[in-house]
Amino acid sequence: MEHQRFPGKGDARRHGAAGSSESCVHRRRPVEGAGALTEGGSKTGYGRLYGIGVGPGDPELLTLKAHRILQQVPLVCVPQAITSRDSFALGIVQKFLNLDAQEVMRIRFPTNNEKGAGEVWRRAACEIAERLEGGQDAAFITEGDPMLYSTFSYVLKSIRADYPGVPVEIVPGVSSVMAAAASAKAPLVTHGQSLAVLPAAYGTNGLREAIANHDTVVLMKVNRAMVQALAELEELGLAGKSVYVKRASMDSEQIVHDLERLAEEDLDYFSLLIVRKCLQ
Repeated sequence: MEHQRFPGKGDARRHGAAGSSESCVHRRRPVEGAGALTEGGSKTGYGRLYGIGVGPGDPELLTLKAHRILQQVPLVCVPQAITSRDSFALGIVQKFLNLDAQEVMRIRFPTNNEKGAGEVWRRAACEIAERLEGGQDAAFITEGDPMLYSTFSYVLKSIRADYPGVPVEIVPGVSSVMAAAASAKAPLVTHGQSLAVLPAAYGTNGLREAIANHDTVVLMKVNRAMVQALAELEELGLAGKSVYVKRASMDSEQIVHDLERLAEEDLDYFSLLIVRKCLQ
């Protein structure tokens, strides 16, 4: 992991990178009587881990609860792809943080190596658990919502398996799906209708099956699969019932209803397609 204090009165500190071969081992037991309360009212010995959704990009869409917690926790854990120069989630909330007092733990993870990423998340969970010992709280921030295609879900899995005594609280955020629908003024479903949300690697069969079985289908992060998706929608006669949304809620937001206008340079990682079979 990489640790740092923001520029200011605090000094920068670095301890090794997420891609290193260093292992994380618990060296101390949680301090008895310290830490967060369990549902029964007893102390756990650990501080509380918050999984916080910071929304789709517009800082004003951050919830009041997320804002309060982020201003209070001493440690903010930030996932960042190895291929990225900075963290999108951190960029959303950085102005709300106490730049002189809070520490940031950057967790750099590979995007095309599932086995390697799994080891990164296990080490991250271990190091976070070590920091929670003695009662210190921490927040793990993630774009959108922590429970929808989120990096936090991997850390949560390891925490539950290896450190069951750690109290975890999830703070929901506005997902890109909801933000895109709002920006496009496109209701996703109404009474009695069904919705499917598919990842970028859905494949032809998955797309056709979802469209056949649901009234609305949202295709997430379609930049790499756009050509295939457009061909399928054209064949199914649904291209005219689809809307492309890029960077919902941000200054660079783009909404395209005529998919034939889309050029390759318009495509973006933070993009999705909303396909509605039953337009009102």
